[in-house]
Amino acid sequence: MTWDIAGKVVAVTGANSGIGRAAALQLAIRGATVILICRSRERGDAARRSILAAANSERVDLRLCDLASQAQIRNLAAGLRADYPALHVLLNNAATVPPRRKVSPDGIELQLAVNHLAPFLVTRLLLDRLEAAAQQAGEARVIVVSSRAHRGVSVNFADLQNKRAYFALSVYGQTKLMNVLFTNELARRTQGTRITANSLHPGFVRTGLGRAAPLLNVMAGFLAVSPEKGAETPVYLAASPQVTGVTGAYFVDRRPVAPSRAALDRGTAQALWQRSAELVGL
Repeated sequence: MTWDIAGKVVAVTGANSGIGRAAALQLAIRGATVILICRSRERGDAARRSILAAANSERVDLRLCDLASQAQIRNLAAGLRADYPALHVLLNNAATVPPRRKVSPDGIELQLAVNHLAPFLVTRLLLDRLEAAAQQAGEARVIVVSSRAHRGVSVNFADLQNKRAYFALSVYGQTKLMNVLFTNELARRTQGTRITANSLHPGFVRTGLGRAAPLLNVMAGFLAVSPEKGAETPVYLAASPQVTGVTGAYFVDRRPVAPSRAALDRGTAQALWQRSAELVGL
């Protein structure tokens, strides 16, 4: 079957601003039913109204969820499962970089909770809806927004929550490495289901994440690209027929490239999957 995003159901986390909002708009313009997953009702409503107007579409749904909370993620998944029998694309985009160490409502370091465990749990809870979409449309797609920051770091299982020392951008890089490891392991575990899983680096994008590092925020004003530019690869992976059947790959500028050596370690990926399952109670 030829992949066409028109008429497909797409869920986007962190969709009220930045890359998520830009990607949601482009997918709505292309005829998809887009579910905006946002923490703030005010910002979510504003994003929904602007996307409805710009895309000339009525198929934009808003769901509220603080992705730091596993209880809220479970409520989100239950609502989506009740309302959508099939989910064709899940774009895991939301991320946070607090400058100082914080913990989630579940007592988990916040970057680990939002940047890695949230996409892990959301995907696991919606996996049967992705499988249903794959049977219906010939394919379903899971996309995880990682970063070039995954290079040069490793997963420290002895201090996964960075209790000993917290350096915001280093922890961010670790969670982005986890994104690639999770995506690759998901691709292996869903072989034969017609669910594909790919990760990506969107570029150095002007988003609120730069608040964690003032110098980085200043540099962003000169060097960073727009959220619209940053959304190009996520939209490509969601909408293009050219990546039909492609799974377990890492993309930059709409092309597959090799991630770091650490991101390709199957033993680490399997250990991370097991530890993540324990942390979310699966």
